[in-house]
Amino acid sequence: QVQLVESGGGSVQSGGSLRLSCAASGNTYSINCRGWFRQAPGKEREGVAVIDSDGSTSYADSVKGRFTISQDNAKNALYLQMNSLKPEDTAMYYCAADFRRCGGSRLRYGMDYWGKGTLVTISS
Repeated sequence: QVQLVESGGGSVQSGGSLRLSCAASGNTYSINCRGWFRQAPGKEREGVAVIDSDGSTSYADSVKGRFTISQDNAKNALYLQMNSLKPEDTAMYYCAADFRRCGGSRLRYGMDYWGKGTLVTISS
């Protein structure tokens, strides 16, 4: 089992930046894929970015060039640097982890372990 706790959400104006963090505990040495997902009110959950244990990353088209995912394996931490934020980025952001490699599926289909989320609100 893996436990995930997000932090760093908040309210900023359009064009601003936020950095989300996710702390993992439990069976962390078995994690091979970590990622960020989001869900806006009335919308389905969508994958934002994932990072594999080999360091390779994948991003949703809507955030490419603006968001950067990174991890610190020594700290069992995952980060999401979000720049040039837009009102449409407003959502609950969830940290996720999986024992499987990211491959081409995890960004689209999700992962096995989830945090409770942190709210990001962008005002215009």
